[in-house]
Amino acid sequence: MISSVQADAFVEAHGPAGRLDIRKAAMRDIPPILDLINHYAAKGIMLQRTEFEMSEAIRDFTVVTQGASLLGCGALHFYSPTVAEIRSLAVAGHAKTQGVGRKLVSALIAEAQAFELDAVFAFTYVEQFFEKVGFQVVERGALPLKAWKDCLRCPKFQACDEIAVLRVLRPGRWNDSQSPIWGQTQGADDLIQLPIPLGGLSIPSK
Repeated sequence: MISSVQADAFVEAHGPAGRLDIRKAAMRDIPPILDLINHYAAKGIMLQRTEFEMSEAIRDFTVVTQGASLLGCGALHFYSPTVAEIRSLAVAGHAKTQGVGRKLVSALIAEAQAFELDAVFAFTYVEQFFEKVGFQVVERGALPLKAWKDCLRCPKFQACDEIAVLRVLRPGRWNDSQSPIWGQTQGADDLIQLPIPLGGLSIPSK
């Protein structure tokens, strides 16, 4: 789903600043996460979340804090044994030049690699930010029915202008000569078609 992170969230702060801590979210983080996400939801940038929804999804979330303040959050949502989505990526307005967005994405990528996923994807308005952290713009492809449960309540559902981006984590298991199916054990109506990067797959060098 769409995030509030902007291109300048990649930039590291210069000058004195308190220590930034990054960790998996806990139940105590639900109120500040809701405040952050729903602040952007009120501007039409993100989808509004409820306490119930956050309680269900809190294990997906990683947060960046500075002292007692929550500066940003992001979630890794699994869609199959090989693919996940980075979603609900939000950075507090006063922290957008402290590299919080980059730290969150890096942590979520590390988590995906720990689970041995083949790829992660996201939907965004700021593809430049994601390109800086190794993603490529891709065709949206066919989404699974379960992915539409959030889109159905989005005011932009009939005219979605989000950009799909993808980062391949395990090139040796990736085949861009066709559009393989995400997940091999689901019914045909529940399958996702893997997107292919526009112009073909380009694996960034390490």
